[in-house]
Amino acid sequence: MKIISWNVNGYRAVWKKNVFDWVNEFKPDVLCVQETKAWEEQLTKEQINPHGYTGCFSKAEKKGYSGVATFGLKPYTKGATGFGVTDLDSEGRLLVTNHDGINIANIYFPNGKQNKTRLEYKMRFYEATLKYFKEMTDSGEKVVVLGDYNTAHKPIDLTHPKNNAKISGFLPMEREWIDRWIDAGFVDSFRKFNTEPENYTWWDMRTRARDRNIGWRIDYLFVSENMIDQVSSAWINSGVMGSDHCPLGIEVKV
Repeated sequence: MKIISWNVNGYRAVWKKNVFDWVNEFKPDVLCVQETKAWEEQLTKEQINPHGYTGCFSKAEKKGYSGVATFGLKPYTKGATGFGVTDLDSEGRLLVTNHDGINIANIYFPNGKQNKTRLEYKMRFYEATLKYFKEMTDSGEKVVVLGDYNTAHKPIDLTHPKNNAKISGFLPMEREWIDRWIDAGFVDSFRKFNTEPENYTWWDMRTRARDRNIGWRIDYLFVSENMIDQVSSAWINSGVMGSDHCPLGIEVKV
């Protein structure tokens, strides 16, 4: 089963760029997109269920903001769209679906750069994520928690670590949470197969950073330890355009 994660920075915008031609060619079994910025009511039938996929959406209360969507080629079941915490659930940042016994959590984690309040919100969202999915794995569930985490974990994961040491996205508290996440039993699937530098998933569009590969690896597919042996490969599709992020994926034996 091929699973793809991609922050599309606007689902309707990326649709106009014919990006789904790539999806149709690559044919992932499960495609998870973040930052959809769309409600289902704003989409066409083809956009909801494109190219043989069945789509499932989690929307923010505010139009044109946040949101995630999961598309599957085979039948799947929909699970949670929140943690049961009102303010954390109001931005459409979480969608859990079950595919062949594997729970795929599609998450668009908050960005903490705007101000102290948003950084605190991000950290509370992180804590809720850790608690929720640790309980799932403790009960024996297999889980993939993928999406835009909005944090680079190690200096290898961004071009200028020293320059960004005091900026949200590379703050010690954010990076320490990822350490705790890993200690709780979640594996960075890409680093299982590739330990090389200069593998990024996001580039600043304003400075044309992608042309020079000045980027950050802030998108991940973390896999629970009880299914890591099922992961046969992991990759970053840096050549796919259409967003300031690129797609990344794993292949799982089911």
